[in-house]
Amino acid sequence: MRDLIAYFIKYTVSGWVLKILLVIFGLIALNTLSASLFPLSPSRQVTITVVYPGASPEEIEEGIVIKIEDNLKGVTGIEKISSVSKENSGVITVEIFKGQDEAKVLDDVKNAVDQINSFPAGMEPPVVMSVEPRNFAISFAISGDVDLKSLKTIARKVEDELRAKDEITKVALSGFPDEEIEVSVDEDALRAYALTMDQLMQAIRNNNLEVTGGVIKGKDEEVLVRSRNKGYYADDLKDLFIKTTPDGRVIRLSNVATVTDKWADIPDRSYLNADPSVLVTVQSTNDENILDVTDAVNEYVADFNANNDLVSAMVVNDGSTSLRQRIELLAKNGIIGFFLVLIILTMFLNYRIAFWVALAIPVSFCGMFVLAAFYGLTINVMSLFGMILVIGILVDDGIVIAENIYQHFERGKPPVQAAIDGTMEVLPAVTSAVLTTIVAFMTFFFLDGRLGDFAPELAFVVIATLIVSLLEGALILPGHLAHSKAMDHNTKPIWIERKSTVLMVWMREKLYAPVLRFFLRDRALGIAIPVAMFILTIGALGG
Repeated sequence: MRDLIAYFIKYTVSGWVLKILLVIFGLIALNTLSASLFPLSPSRQVTITVVYPGASPEEIEEGIVIKIEDNLKGVTGIEKISSVSKENSGVITVEIFKGQDEAKVLDDVKNAVDQINSFPAGMEPPVVMSVEPRNFAISFAISGDVDLKSLKTIARKVEDELRAKDEITKVALSGFPDEEIEVSVDEDALRAYALTMDQLMQAIRNNNLEVTGGVIKGKDEEVLVRSRNKGYYADDLKDLFIKTTPDGRVIRLSNVATVTDKWADIPDRSYLNADPSVLVTVQSTNDENILDVTDAVNEYVADFNANNDLVSAMVVNDGSTSLRQRIELLAKNGIIGFFLVLIILTMFLNYRIAFWVALAIPVSFCGMFVLAAFYGLTINVMSLFGMILVIGILVDDGIVIAENIYQHFERGKPPVQAAIDGTMEVLPAVTSAVLTTIVAFMTFFFLDGRLGDFAPELAFVVIATLIVSLLEGALILPGHLAHSKAMDHNTKPIWIERKSTVLMVWMREKLYAPVLRFFLRDRALGIAIPVAMFILTIGALGG
């Protein structure tokens, strides 16, 4: 190790090359890192959706859900099973243990469901699918002095326009109930045309269809036969054929019933400033950048408001706000930390030494970004918290090494020799200090549950940054200091160094030394004061 350190000190070009490569590749890696609100995690959920028209929640639970849950108990890799039963449908959610093969568990779940042959008649085939990981990105409300139907039409157009953008794939609308077609039957008309309710229902079911009739092959062409009689609105169903009377008259649905479009009778409404609104929610997948998604949505909202007078869009919740605030906080803390190291070390050592030590902050982060690109790290609130956390301990090793090198220089050693001896003397202690921090954060990789999906990224940031910082302090920093003008006895200190030296001497002789001598004489009082402060602290906490 001594030979390696001596090589980097004697040949400073190698240190410069390593530093420049770390900065260049670090910036390139930073641009390739995706951004998300929270750390990305693979899909660990499988949903089983069952539909049984006309069934009550109890029937869904007893006749379908319990049977599926019982069959899933023998499937390996399942951590938890939960279900929700409601009218006409039910959903079973299967959570998979961390580290299990999701594809294999999904196949096993499908096989377990397919083995059940006692489902009630009339139930639709169950749908088994893996839940795609989605993260909330941004939501905005569309509102205005218009009816809800017009608002929904506008929202559907907005949904299509958003999905046409390259950055956006997941858009959902909410804030309005489902649309229904109400058929109000006139009982007198039914009796007049000799119809029963069952006959009317069967006629609607048989004629409101969209089916393929096959292919008619001719000599020169083929004709596709298709019946397209399915209606989705009330006006499409009013002329639906019901029956023909003995005298040849055609009875249609409008002759025996009133058909109207209406909203489902559920309290699903949203309002913005007392006006009805539709909420548009945009999500991001693991392959998408939340910053790009929110930027695209904010730009679309601005264009939408500029081109519409009757309705307007307003962002309700931007999931990237906290992420951007963390990025700003990191940049602010990094700049403050850089200048604090620069100022404080200038007061005690030399401004050139302070500069090289403070430069370890951006260099260490660049090296961490290179490692993060291979690890698959994303810029999220946890990794940013790790960066903010590590700034406070990032230059500790550099400060210790630089101060010891300068101390050896002040003893009269040549700069190169002072750099080698000063580095080697404190390197074991500095390495031990860094390793103890690394060991403490390594426990984050062994956590289970939801925290186990988030904490490793914080730990990786701290560990990777400290490792790069240690390498920079042991290999690159000594070479810079050995060939710096700070290691020249002819270099005169600047005014801040002279003023701080006078201040430190005064504090040492006039403040610290008398207090130290007093407590060395009165040891009992020296012990009583901290004990009294401890008792006061406990009392304050208790009060």
